[in-house]
Amino acid sequence: MIFLYKGFDKSGKKVKARIEATDINEAKRKIKAKGVMYQSIEESGVSFWDRFTFKRKKSLSAKNLANLSRNLAIYLRSGIPIVNVIRLAKSQYESDAHMVDFLSSLESSMDEGKSYYAALESQEILELPSFYKQSIKVAEESGNLAEVFFEMARFIEEQDKVAGKVKQALVYPMFIIVISVMMVAFMLTTVVPKITGMFTQLKQELPAITKAVIAMGDFLGEYWLYICIFIIVLTALFQFFVRTSKSFKYAYHKFLLTLPLFGKIIQTFELARFSYITSVLVKSGVTFVHAVKLASNILDNVVIKDEFMRASAEVVEGKKFSASLSKYGKHVDKSFIQAIALGEETSEVALVMENLADLYFEENRSKIDLFLSLLEPVLILFVGITIGVIVIAMLLPIFSMNIANM
Repeated sequence: MIFLYKGFDKSGKKVKARIEATDINEAKRKIKAKGVMYQSIEESGVSFWDRFTFKRKKSLSAKNLANLSRNLAIYLRSGIPIVNVIRLAKSQYESDAHMVDFLSSLESSMDEGKSYYAALESQEILELPSFYKQSIKVAEESGNLAEVFFEMARFIEEQDKVAGKVKQALVYPMFIIVISVMMVAFMLTTVVPKITGMFTQLKQELPAITKAVIAMGDFLGEYWLYICIFIIVLTALFQFFVRTSKSFKYAYHKFLLTLPLFGKIIQTFELARFSYITSVLVKSGVTFVHAVKLASNILDNVVIKDEFMRASAEVVEGKKFSASLSKYGKHVDKSFIQAIALGEETSEVALVMENLADLYFEENRSKIDLFLSLLEPVLILFVGITIGVIVIAMLLPIFSMNIANM
């Protein structure tokens, strides 16, 4: 928890700051240890929604994380100790309460003798990516914290650009989906029943497609609320099982890898991220064995992660990573394994990994561009066919009546 306190320091100067503690008694002890005579102390505000959802940590945007990492790297390169770097960084975020709480928590933990990584792990303010924290841990151990901060900033910005591009490109397709769903729902629940009323009065035998559309409209009009509730419950259950069931999550991630184009995008992204993190760690002085094990642990897709973890376990035993990955990597490109083997033979693993990362990131951009370029016409075609089927289903009985009267 974060507590706000006011008081006076040893020199009699008035102070107002934040401190992290498990409870108010611990907060009081920490404040006294700083030599501060406090006047008031209270817990920092937590929103009603966070209390309702039992959520304590907030996510930090990629842009803010990249900016923070770059600022810390610049200060560290200037020879400033990491504790003082945190204090300097805190002065830049005075208008952001969560960042101030976050940095205050780090400062307090490091004043107690903890490492920067340990401070990140113990803080309860912001949720940080696991690969980021693990990279910081290894960087601290190897003494290359500033360089890793710079590389992490670059990597996070690159991923944020790709994510932003995808979101921007999906705006129009999502607009089409929403409008098309509304149009189809309106036609099935409002237009179709009025037309079918005329068919009922004439007691005419209707074509099968017309009966199907009418039944669909009746079902949607009567049970739309239950359908919405079912979708919400199904979504909640799906998210619950993904978070709690390893076997369900594994099966789901394996299914994603079988999807055309989309599965290839996931695979390419994971290989690119593994290559990039490995190259950063090796260039920072981390042994290849340790770098491979750490980079394998940061992958998101549990199927690919499991394959890399198995291969990295054999590397610890002295086997070549390329040979182990060839054995377990069912969802890994053969060209990727061959490139790693070449890097192992020439002792240029860091360079090979860096080139692979650039190659796969560029390949993924091309695949995403292709996916987005295909998505829009496919959606328009789908909407056109759906509305066309409804119109044809309504016109067929009318044509039948005209033919019968001739």
